Parts: sequence; C-alpha cells; structure tokens
Amino acid sequence: MLISYASYCFYSYILLSLIIFLCTGYVYRVNSKRAADDPEKRDYPLSAVTLTILWPFLVLVVAFLFILKALAYGLFLILFTIALVVIRKPFIVKWLIKIATKIGTMFLKANTFLIRAFFPPTRSHPI
Repeated sequence: MLISYASYCFYSYILLSLIIFLCTGYVYRVNSKRAADDPEKRDYPLSAVTLTILWPFLVLVVAFLFILKALAYGLFLILFTIALVVIRKPFIVKWLIKIATKIGTMFLKANTFLIRAFFPPTRSHPI
C-alpha cells in the first residue's frame, strides 16, 4: 500500500523543493540588489540557496541513520540478553568490583598522604 503511493511522495518532494528553491533564490536576488548601507540587507551565502535543493535528501539520510541506530540498539539488547542467559557468570560485576577497589585504594593512599603532610600526627604524652 505504501509503495503504491511512493511516486506521489517523490513528486511532492520535488514540487516542494522547487517552490522553496524559487522562494529562496528570489529573496537572495532581492537582497543582493539592496544598497550596502540598507539596514534590511543581510549577508546570505550562496550555499544557503543551494542547500534548499538538498533538504529532501538530507531528511532521507537522517531517517535512514535513525533506522540504523534503532536496529543496532535492538541488536545490542538481544545479544546482551542472550549473553546474560547463556554465560551466567557475573564476570562484569567482578571486573567492576576489582576496578573500583583499585581506584578506591589509590584515592585512600593519596588522601592519607595529604592529611599526614598537612596535619602531622601529634605525639601523645603520658600523664
């Protein structure tokens, strides 16, 4: 059903792009004929006019990239679920605990050094 109307969508894209291109080209032409000291004059690059031709293709590319990202995310979810069921060993958790312990130990040593450097321990005197 959707494929039978694809030609209508294509022609609508072409017509809409042509209308937008003509309007943009007209505004660019009128703007370029204005005097340099006119407050209404803007500095538009010519590439802004040519970009109006490419916008349908850019929309299609963005939609295609979105579909690819969604498929990659779905594939990741499926593979991660299968890995959790098949492997059943919490190797990720063990690895994270090992890394956290290593980082925590380094910070405790550094903090202890800083505390002892700035606040040396006092000797306790017997009464």
